[in-house]
Amino acid sequence: MDNYSELRRKILMSLGAAGLMSFSSTKVLAGSGLSSVKLGVTNLSFHRVTAAVVAQVMSVMGKQVIRSYDLHEANFNRLKDGNVDFVSSAWLPHSHGLYQTSVEETIPTRELGLHYQPYALWGVPDYVPVSDVEEIGDLLKPDVIAKMRPFIQGIGEGAGITRFSKKIMLDYELSASGYQFRTGTQADCVAAFEAAVAVKDWVIVPLWHPQFLHHQYKIRELGDPKYLLGGKDRAVLLAREDSLNAHFTSQQIAVLDNIHLSNEIVAELDYGVNRLGLTEDEAAAKWLTDNPTHLAQWLEPLMQIDKA
Repeated sequence: MDNYSELRRKILMSLGAAGLMSFSSTKVLAGSGLSSVKLGVTNLSFHRVTAAVVAQVMSVMGKQVIRSYDLHEANFNRLKDGNVDFVSSAWLPHSHGLYQTSVEETIPTRELGLHYQPYALWGVPDYVPVSDVEEIGDLLKPDVIAKMRPFIQGIGEGAGITRFSKKIMLDYELSASGYQFRTGTQADCVAAFEAAVAVKDWVIVPLWHPQFLHHQYKIRELGDPKYLLGGKDRAVLLAREDSLNAHFTSQQIAVLDNIHLSNEIVAELDYGVNRLGLTEDEAAAKWLTDNPTHLAQWLEPLMQIDKA
């Protein structure tokens, strides 16, 4: 038995042991038409681990899930072109709304579930006094400029936080005061923050919730009186309507729509990958087996079939 099958077996055994599975696993595993599902995942750890939960739920329903990883905007382009059937997770309406609009110029989409409620932020370590730096505009104070690291390390192009940060740099006139915003990987962003914190330097981190750094550090959000960071989004599974109906029954679609996590759960999963050395599938399987009532609740539409 391969590792992936073993993970699925443990999830099903956990439900059975908890007395929460009253339906036949053969019915759960029965597919609907096509069985191979293409899931596009943004190549950041918290997206990858959320997608692992989705993939394992699809696997329980008998689907072979083929995951592929790309940058934010590229995944939506692949959804538009039909190269993937789903994107996990789409941040709507703020961060990824314009990408969804582009997809719907070609094909209708459907939003499923609520994986978490993300939002972007600019933050500083909590040892930076709030009396000195309370909001983004305070970064222009001469005494703050003298203490703050000038380089603001972000993540990749296409990310909502990157777009927002570039506008912040412009509208708050930070570049004129010597600040520089740089794009890079999530690892670059984390490394720059942790290097500064290790020596108690003042540093700005363009970040988001959920993210594993919030598990380890107290990061204080800066006020944004210009409201450039957008609002709170809904992280959902975004499906091509044609692919969704081809691969899943109405009851199985209801299962996908039942998948509800939270910022705290995803941060915990993300911490498992980034600090405990788990793979995405291991972190997802561990959480599902440790929290069997969640999966049982998600699978309730299939239980109703069995009762009928």
